[in-house]
Amino acid sequence: MKDFGLLVTALRDPSGLPDWTLRDWDVLIRQLKISGLMASMHARLSALNLLERIPEQPRRHLIWSGQLGQSHTRSVQREVAHIRQALKQCGVPVVLLKGAAYVLADLPCAAGRIFSDIDILVPKEKINEVESALMLSGWHTTHHDQYDQRYYRQWMHELPPMMHLGRATVIDVHHAILPLTARLQPDSTKLLKAKLAVPGYTSLLTLAPVDMVLHSAVHLFYDGEFDHALRDLQDIHMLLGHFSSSPGFWNQLAVRAQELDLARPLFYALRYTRLFFNSTVPDHVMLESDACKPNRFMLTLMDNLFERALLPNHVSCQDRYSAAARFALYVRGNWLRMPPMLLLRHLIQKAFISPKQQVVSE
Repeated sequence: MKDFGLLVTALRDPSGLPDWTLRDWDVLIRQLKISGLMASMHARLSALNLLERIPEQPRRHLIWSGQLGQSHTRSVQREVAHIRQALKQCGVPVVLLKGAAYVLADLPCAAGRIFSDIDILVPKEKINEVESALMLSGWHTTHHDQYDQRYYRQWMHELPPMMHLGRATVIDVHHAILPLTARLQPDSTKLLKAKLAVPGYTSLLTLAPVDMVLHSAVHLFYDGEFDHALRDLQDIHMLLGHFSSSPGFWNQLAVRAQELDLARPLFYALRYTRLFFNSTVPDHVMLESDACKPNRFMLTLMDNLFERALLPNHVSCQDRYSAAARFALYVRGNWLRMPPMLLLRHLIQKAFISPKQQVVSE
């Protein structure tokens, strides 16, 4: 297995961490922090009864992060309750995505996972009604620039982020999982049709297990942002491990990816979870997924890019090509989300026009 450094080694097998030197721990703590994985590592070490064996100095960092993670989980649960109440009157069920879904469904990857906003998916025909209901309950739209508003409402898969006036919490309201201008167009009605209730809650739902994995894959490999890429890759690894015992999960995964036009993101997800975390994937699933891989030249290129960008954005994990790899994948993410002329217009707007307008308004 390829050596990806301290953090990947620690995530693969935390059992050896009590024997690490303080020098190694100093680097690992920095990598954990920049990757958003400190609280997650605290949760894993606690679950393995290893926390008390960690040297005192890094243990203090881990304990503080664990307390922050526990507080964050409680905050997410309270905020979801507020969202449910706000949308109760318009009769729209709350379909949670990503981090909030992991927390409320109590999935293994939720332990210590910290994230900045809550994402929900609603039918596109209900989007205006949902926005109005949230505004009446104290949320207001952000990104007030006229171009940004048009960008979100005409081309994107979500409303502009909405922030609560009192609590300063942020919600992203999606009607799809990829922009309307993206090359891949998974059918949101199919995702909503397969949604599942969260045990113990009424009118609170998540995507089906295979759809949850596919959404995580497309979010990581088609978004272009890699600040917390290793955390997101670990999410996929843990989702695969958790759902692997569900009847029919492996048989459904590749078939569902084809149905939703997400076979290529699934290929990348399986390839790199196996490479980084040695995820256990049945041979027949890999064979089905490999049918959708890029050509040999492109795959070699993507390996060189992803193997750098998925690592923490920290000097200890970088080489001379890491920054270029991240930039190339950022450009690729935008290229996949917008057609060329729209992308060019968007980049010109963001680079030259919007900054001038901001200066004038100030």
